[in-house]
Amino acid sequence: MLLNCVTIDDEPLARECIANYVKEVDFLQLVGEGSNPVELTRLLGTQQVDLVFLDIQMPVMNGIEFLKMAPHLPMVIISTAYPTYALEGFQLDVLDYLLKPITFDRFFKAVSKARDYRQLLARSAAAGPSRAEEEDYFFIRCDYKYERICFDDILYIEAMQNYVTIYTVKGKYLALLSLKNVEEKLERHPFIRVHKSYIVSIPRIEAIENNEIIIRSCRIPVSRNYYEQVLSRVVNNRLWKK
Repeated sequence: MLLNCVTIDDEPLARECIANYVKEVDFLQLVGEGSNPVELTRLLGTQQVDLVFLDIQMPVMNGIEFLKMAPHLPMVIISTAYPTYALEGFQLDVLDYLLKPITFDRFFKAVSKARDYRQLLARSAAAGPSRAEEEDYFFIRCDYKYERICFDDILYIEAMQNYVTIYTVKGKYLALLSLKNVEEKLERHPFIRVHKSYIVSIPRIEAIENNEIIIRSCRIPVSRNYYEQVLSRVVNNRLWKK
């Protein structure tokens, strides 16, 4: 992975030092130089920059002030002769802090951290969202709108011929779905079929009275065919006995 970098410093010798160090590192490529943050803004607008070596004390604009006002910067490594700026720099999410005169060993350690961080971001992007992120909500079409529903918000689901009504903590939603199809979609989540016309959220069950499940003020019938299964999954493992 090649990192495109730029060095911003008002001292030509300091820029030359960084440029020489970059030549020694096979995963770095110097694509620009500047003497103040205004020139950095121009560089960022004309090419892809992955890493910035930024001085603090410069004419036109102070490096710290630039960091405070510039959103969405690439990775930044501060290079300065003033150690007093270290804490403020890290509070602004800089990747590292190089104190002049910069040794190559210290430079290599900082840029290796930048490479590792970039690789971590790339792996995370390639992996995509985690299963938990993928599966904590879904969309249904209601009339001319797509409604987002979180699994945790569902109280129960009722079948009505070719439709289902999904009752949630935020309201109810009518969708053109079969209860069988909904049941298949809920396989990996804590829901249970309790009747030919009802599926309920197990964590939302407040009580089971006779042949009814109580969720908030609602009473959902439990049919004879499902009653033993409901007791087994919902009650038995958590039932306190003498």
